[in-house]
Amino acid sequence: MGLKNPLRNAASQLKRPFRSSTQIQMSDAAISAEDGGEKKGFFQKMKSVIPPANERKKLIPLALMFFCILFNYTILRDTKDVLMVTAPKSGAEVIPFIKTYVNLPVAIGFTAMYSKLCDKMDQKQVFYTCTIPFLFFFGAFAWLIFPNTGMLHPHGFCDMLAAALPAGFSAPLSIIRNWSYAIFYVMAEMWGSVVASLLFWSFANEVTTVDEAKKYYPLFGMGANVALIFSGQYVKWVSKMRANLPPGVDPWGVSLKYLMAAIIGGGTTMLGLFKYMQDKVMTDPACIDQEKQQAKKKKKTKMGMRESAKFLMNSPYIRDLATLVISYGMCINIVEVSWKAKLKMAYPDPNAYSSFMGNFSSATGTVTLIMMLLGRTIFEKFGWKKAAMVTPTMIGVTGLAFFALNIFAPTFAPVAAALGTSPLMLAVLVGAAQNILSKSSKYSLFDPCKEMAYIPLDQDSKTKGKAAVDVIGNPLGKSGGSLIQQALIFAVGSLAAATPYLAGILGVLVFFWYKAANSLGDQFEKAMEADAATAAA
Repeated sequence: MGLKNPLRNAASQLKRPFRSSTQIQMSDAAISAEDGGEKKGFFQKMKSVIPPANERKKLIPLALMFFCILFNYTILRDTKDVLMVTAPKSGAEVIPFIKTYVNLPVAIGFTAMYSKLCDKMDQKQVFYTCTIPFLFFFGAFAWLIFPNTGMLHPHGFCDMLAAALPAGFSAPLSIIRNWSYAIFYVMAEMWGSVVASLLFWSFANEVTTVDEAKKYYPLFGMGANVALIFSGQYVKWVSKMRANLPPGVDPWGVSLKYLMAAIIGGGTTMLGLFKYMQDKVMTDPACIDQEKQQAKKKKKTKMGMRESAKFLMNSPYIRDLATLVISYGMCINIVEVSWKAKLKMAYPDPNAYSSFMGNFSSATGTVTLIMMLLGRTIFEKFGWKKAAMVTPTMIGVTGLAFFALNIFAPTFAPVAAALGTSPLMLAVLVGAAQNILSKSSKYSLFDPCKEMAYIPLDQDSKTKGKAAVDVIGNPLGKSGGSLIQQALIFAVGSLAAATPYLAGILGVLVFFWYKAANSLGDQFEKAMEADAATAAA
């Protein structure tokens, strides 16, 4: 179900070996030269790898939109943690409560609202309706809410409750005590789920063919690394500027204004690029199949929340997509928390810990760039299904190796000694490699695979299904991993004692991930075969 309106372009490519990007994009001049038996010169080779004008017209603004969205998300991701962790009578222990008991319900509520918006508005109106409130909130937070938190936050009331309640209620009370920071935290998380994962990729899937997605989606992720560099340099500049403020000025309040000004600027630029796409690209027959666009609009149906949920639950395609997203969130959470516990044991000094994480971040960025370049080749030579299997394989093999080093630490002591290190440090290094390889394969292969899978869907599945999978599935996966660990710690007493159980759970999750990816790959190929038959008729 949900496959009545598959994509019509280049479906036959999925059933035979993929041509290289040079072959796909080869210019007429280059083809003529090749037919004549002549070798292509340097400039002809360069010309052959440059996208044609109709593709450049939509890919360049799409890439710039992605850059703006991720530039904002990087700033918001760092700011939200600082606000909550350093808030009065708060700390890092508050974050799991926000993710599970605040962020997840908000995500579910947004999905219900988004479903109704899709029934009543077209894609352009939905995009504006969902993004503009974010920018208003972040601006209001910096200039109106934060300067008045002393009056807005109920510290006295929470102190009274804390005196009457057990100590275990300190984290929930911290959320109430610093409610505006908690809202900021959730809005920052939702920017990543709603604007980056849902709205941007929904629009990209609308204007991109499967062949174009195979060529360019893996490269879109490079924008994430470039945005990270630019946003990091901006935050660094703001920090230096803050050190030169005169006495009596709240430095964090000034920093927030500069940071949120950048968010508003990036968001406004994103909206401008979106408007350009609507005015110049969506109306251009050379870029978008106009008949197909009109057919999609005519076939749009209205469904209530109950009908929408039933529609999605009855779609094996959507269920498999959701399984992929939830499995990734749970697997990475299960391994990452255990690794960070080992990392803290190996580097108890904050400066040493920070130095290690700096090297870890640099390695992650380097490997991710390499994987993104390889990702394009993997899609073209091996196809969607094999590309989708890379990430669970990477997480399963490296994750189980990391857990094995923890469970059988005495057994690996001679190996560690031969390498000139300790079993603990060996586990830390294997855990670091696991995180680096998992995240790089996620950015370069998992995300593009997931987004390509939406392209053949009909409009209802594409909008409502993507909202359910991305907006609910992402936090559900993270919350699910956290709840499993909390239950095991409560049952066996510590995270270290829970390691064998976590390894077993990781194996089960990877099995179901494989099963869903294999099933989805078959459905994806059938959808493209059906499209090829329709196009030939």
